[in-house]
Amino acid sequence: MKRVFKRLIKLGTDRHIWVRQIAIAGLAGAVAWQLGDLIIYKGGLVAAIVCVLSIRISLHKSLREGFGQIVGTAIGSAVAIFAVSIFSFGFIAVGTTVILCSVVARALHLGEVASVNVPVTALIVIGPGISGSTATHRLSSTLLGAAVAIFFSYFSHPNTPVGRATDQITSVSKKTAELLATMSEGVAAGFTQKEAGSWLAKARLLIEEVPSIRAQSAEARGHARWFPTAEKDEAEEIYIRGIALEHTVVQVRTIARTLFDSAVSGGIADSTKKQIAVALSAVSYAISSKYETESASQDDSNQSATSDARDAGAALAESLIEDAKDADQEQIVRGLSMVANIDRIADSLDQSSPALKDVSTPDEPANAKVLKISPIEQVKLLFRRIFRKYF
Repeated sequence: MKRVFKRLIKLGTDRHIWVRQIAIAGLAGAVAWQLGDLIIYKGGLVAAIVCVLSIRISLHKSLREGFGQIVGTAIGSAVAIFAVSIFSFGFIAVGTTVILCSVVARALHLGEVASVNVPVTALIVIGPGISGSTATHRLSSTLLGAAVAIFFSYFSHPNTPVGRATDQITSVSKKTAELLATMSEGVAAGFTQKEAGSWLAKARLLIEEVPSIRAQSAEARGHARWFPTAEKDEAEEIYIRGIALEHTVVQVRTIARTLFDSAVSGGIADSTKKQIAVALSAVSYAISSKYETESASQDDSNQSATSDARDAGAALAESLIEDAKDADQEQIVRGLSMVANIDRIADSLDQSSPALKDVSTPDEPANAKVLKISPIEQVKLLFRRIFRKYF
């Protein structure tokens, strides 16, 4: 029994962030229910539902979710009252309400959260019997639930959006450096197609973590833009680091694919194995030096590691060119492509590549936003259409 109890304690401590989040969510739902019943007539249920749906791991995300709930509730209530006033209560009113809600959500370019909330809220309002007071109660309960969620979300996670982005970047960069180190050792010792396939599979898994890093970096930047307590410069730096890591991971996946293709074609020539292994090892160290060091005073060592990676890539290119007459041409091309990948990684690590800052990177999908198109842009588009049609 004692062993089971210790195991349960360990499971909880190992997942302390998750335990904290569900505890806060449960407490927030209970508080929303209690306040809803005290302040609004039969408002506890809706307040608790909205609170649980809106609470997120950060204040910034909860504000967005809460706003989406409010927008959806306001539109859904209005559509429900309109439909019932015409068709009275019944299955026709329900079907018409759902259709009208979908049309209105599409016309207003609402995001996924608000679009789902519109018909759901309308059906909740219709359920107990529609009236103006019912719609008002539901809207008030929604506002209360969203407010409770926003308040409790501040305590939901011990780290800031910038801190969470930093943790994700550090974790993925560590995995990337370890993968390159493994590939370096494998190339030096001689690798099989199965080993190369394993490297490629791991590189693809790293690519799948890129969207979450991008989303978290965008959240950190958005949080710094709206909250005065956040450091805007720090958030921008984290955002650029996230984009740089994305470019790095893409190049590492390409290197893994090149090694796999080489294994399929018969392997790498013995004359270039050492140079390729050294180059991959240098890149691995450069990534570790860039992302795993926290002190700003270590910038010089980071630059040195990046320069070493470039030098190793240049040495590999020279070796490939020297062996161009005797070696297989396809292997030469693959080797030179790895040199280009190493150069791009170095440019990303020291953030000297124009592709990082001169090319816009989408922060998040449009359907993840409360409004796919901002109200200002919607008004501009409307005026343009009117002007083109009548003038």
